[in-house]
Amino acid sequence: MWALIESNSITKTFNRPKGFTLGDIQYPASIFTLWSQAEKEAIGLYEIVQDNSNLKNQEYYINGAESITWDSGTSTATKSFSTATAKAIEDVTVDGVVTEGLKTNHKRTINEQAAGNLEPTDWMVVRAAEGGTAVPSDTTTKRAAVRTKANSMCVQIDGAADVDALAALYVYNDADPAVRPLGELPTV
Repeated sequence: MWALIESNSITKTFNRPKGFTLGDIQYPASIFTLWSQAEKEAIGLYEIVQDNSNLKNQEYYINGAESITWDSGTSTATKSFSTATAKAIEDVTVDGVVTEGLKTNHKRTINEQAAGNLEPTDWMVVRAAEGGTAVPSDTTTKRAAVRTKANSMCVQIDGAADVDALAALYVYNDADPAVRPLGELPTV
């Protein structure tokens, strides 16, 4: 992104290279890639620096409004965001209408993943229930492990005190990238 600075204020921003007119001169889009930084700045075209210090994960937060400012003292155009607001972690009921919170959504996802892991062997359970061949014990053990782990994961999600604690359950460990506090569902 670039900002066009005239009389110490931003008069136009560009998300992508695009031709523009400045005074009586028409500049082609190619100046964005062909000109040096000094040449662009000489006509008032500055690359915008993005300040992501308030930008949060959109799965857990509603990010604040963005704004672009010009600092004439440092000759820097900066795009920044206002403070992010955490999404509701618990279900909220207003006038009888329930809006599901993050915990409910995350538990639903875990249960859907568990059901997906169990699905390939569901036919064995149905066959056994209808009086056919028994389900092999290793399959029964693995199916129980999926259900047990899914229940454990839902308990961990319910135990999250706030949005940051919930998000932390999904962060993989740097020392062992295959490990996260929530763990993983076993496969059948």
